[in-house]
Amino acid sequence: MNKNLLLVKKGNVQDKLEKFADFGRTANDGVTRLALSEEDRLVRDYFCNYCENLGLVVEVDDMGNIYGTLEGVENKPPIVIGSHLDTVKKGGKFDGALGVIAGLEVIETLIENNITPKIPITVVNFTNEEGARFEPSMMSSGVLAGKFQKTDMMMSKDVNGISFKEALESINYVGSIENRLKDATAFLELHIEQGPVLDHHSISIGVVDCVVGMVCYEIEINGESNHAGTTPMNMRKDALFVANDLISTVQGNLGRLDEQLVFTIGRMNVHPNIHTVIPNKVIFTIEARHKDPQVMKQVEAIIESLANAPTRETATIQISKLWDRDTVWFEPQLRDSVEQSANALHYSHKRVVSGAGHDAQFIASFIPSTMIFVPSINGKSHMENEKTNWDDCEQGVNVLLNTVLTLMEGN
Repeated sequence: MNKNLLLVKKGNVQDKLEKFADFGRTANDGVTRLALSEEDRLVRDYFCNYCENLGLVVEVDDMGNIYGTLEGVENKPPIVIGSHLDTVKKGGKFDGALGVIAGLEVIETLIENNITPKIPITVVNFTNEEGARFEPSMMSSGVLAGKFQKTDMMMSKDVNGISFKEALESINYVGSIENRLKDATAFLELHIEQGPVLDHHSISIGVVDCVVGMVCYEIEINGESNHAGTTPMNMRKDALFVANDLISTVQGNLGRLDEQLVFTIGRMNVHPNIHTVIPNKVIFTIEARHKDPQVMKQVEAIIESLANAPTRETATIQISKLWDRDTVWFEPQLRDSVEQSANALHYSHKRVVSGAGHDAQFIASFIPSTMIFVPSINGKSHMENEKTNWDDCEQGVNVLLNTVLTLMEGN
């Protein structure tokens, strides 16, 4: 670890976060900046101009990802820092933007201290991480990592029928496939935790071990509609009653597996959804997340066993697996470097896992990667009152900055 610790200027991170939040700021001090919207175009223009004013080389790839690079003494693969600038509807000012601003702040601090990096440093803004306008989430980093096909992603449409391709072209951010991120010394992403662990324990820095494995199933129950007032209870084929029994069963069985397992009944559609008609169809989702693949196998076995559940109403049950993702473990040496930086700066820290998905989990498939978390007050995120203390934001950037300095020493 470099004994000559470097710190960002007090207040710089806050100033940048507030300025970026002006692009799509809501009445309740949140941010609505959906991918490839006019607000997104404006913040992209501001980001590019800021990079150019710092003397960075700005490039855009075919998915609209933007890269600003500070050239190094040696022509080696860069250290890449970044995240995303798009938000959910009525989201917060920290999610994603902090990681991009952190990259700018690291580069600006080096320039102000007359430090020419040994190897290039690149700050990146990934397109459509949230998936709030165009599904799926982490779309562009997923294309870079070969997880998604570009042709499929270009056809993804929003609720108004506008395709990703049309929206990207409309804001003039179609770049060259040659500019894609292909190789790097390391990828580092600073992000708010979006959970309550760090805040609950009054810890400033989370050293992220992994992004946990995830799975999502859809359960469809088909019964039979009839009049709600004239059909005796013992003669009904009520799909909602069956759904209620299945949810109680899965809640009990999954709840006994492991205390770190989280699971959610996230979507439920009831048909015909009329108070005087017995429901004939219910569709709901079960999503579960855990870092241990063996626990996830047990989760899947429990969910799939619902297909054989006895039903009083002789309704049919259909189980469909929608998607899954394996646990992604981050590069051990990079995690250690983050921990060493936090130690050297005397910031409280702990090892954590990410239950939310991030661009870093896809980038990690072809570039050594890691993440740094800072606390989310009361664990709140994806809402207008999302909040992280300014001091915690600054400390996160300081850890990132000194991790970058350490990485440069090793190259």
